[in-house]
Amino acid sequence: MKRKGSVVWQGGIKDGKGEISTESGALASYPYGFASRFEGQKGSNPEELIGAAHSACFTMALSLILGEAGFTAEKMETSAVVTLEQVENGYAITAIHLALTAKIPGATKEDLDELAAKAKVGCPVSKVLDTEITLDVTLED
Repeated sequence: MKRKGSVVWQGGIKDGKGEISTESGALASYPYGFASRFEGQKGSNPEELIGAAHSACFTMALSLILGEAGFTAEKMETSAVVTLEQVENGYAITAIHLALTAKIPGATKEDLDELAAKAKVGCPVSKVLDTEITLDVTLED
């Protein structure tokens, strides 16, 4: 299985503009650039896309692991905060923090902590990212 994402970029680093697209069409020529990445301007950036991808991957992996343990989530919400920092040789993603809030009938907090930890390590996006990944879990009644 292969999935494709692509960009078109025109111009220099600060004055240039790019457009991000995905094979599925979920993003089609969506704008990004220096200002949206480093100055909080409108548009996307690679870090938020990694955060969305990591959140999606982790949550799907957890759904599988929950099912194998005999649980079905009523609802799960996951966010990922991706930290981009200036380091010695440029910039690096230095950490990703996942935050999960879930409603899972019959599961205890201990069950969810254990199963979520497995999903954090086992999801394919976690495996490809070479950074510290932390996790907070909240179980709703």
